[in-house]
Amino acid sequence: MIRLHCFGESGNAYKAALPMTLAGLDWEPVKVDFFAGAARSDAFRALNEMGEVPVLETDDGLRLSQSGAIQDWVSERTGKFGGNTPEERREVLRWVLWDNHKLSGQAGTLRFLMNFLPPEKRPEQVIKWLQGRLAPTYATLDRALEDRDWLVGDGPTNADFSCCGYLFYTEPFGFDRAAHPHIDRWLDRIAALPGWKHPYELMPGSPADREGATT
Repeated sequence: MIRLHCFGESGNAYKAALPMTLAGLDWEPVKVDFFAGAARSDAFRALNEMGEVPVLETDDGLRLSQSGAIQDWVSERTGKFGGNTPEERREVLRWVLWDNHKLSGQAGTLRFLMNFLPPEKRPEQVIKWLQGRLAPTYATLDRALEDRDWLVGDGPTNADFSCCGYLFYTEPFGFDRAAHPHIDRWLDRIAALPGWKHPYELMPGSPADREGATT
């Protein structure tokens, strides 16, 4: 059985879980209780010295971390989502790298600061700075989707699954779908793919679960 160590609040884990699901792979999630410190435990660091999700364990003994590497494995295993030509494969990689540096790397941090820290510990200056950094990033993605349905080629690829990683979450972090109509329509196209699920449906763990545990 293929196992993905993940939790529902993690957009980076979603970037790995979604293509595995849409590619038809048989896998099971293993919940990492991030908010209880599980990712910093010795047991988890034995899986991944970086102390991060996602971590993939395959049925043939391979262990991988980092969503982009897992996406590449999905494409190698299934022949899906990696691009159909060498040029498309490089273009997919270009968007995956851009997402990690410009989009998810900052949106994930911002969402955490705005929603998962106690209000009195939220650094307002850092939040404003990250929102300022993300504004042109959203604009870049919106322009790229103005005249095409998918970021690379004529169908969904890991470029799409990487860049959408945090954009389906509804907790407020400064992203407004209505303000980016081309992104909005692109997210609808992704959500219409057979087998698509929201991150809180696809992986264990959500803010509602944690609130329920404390009431």
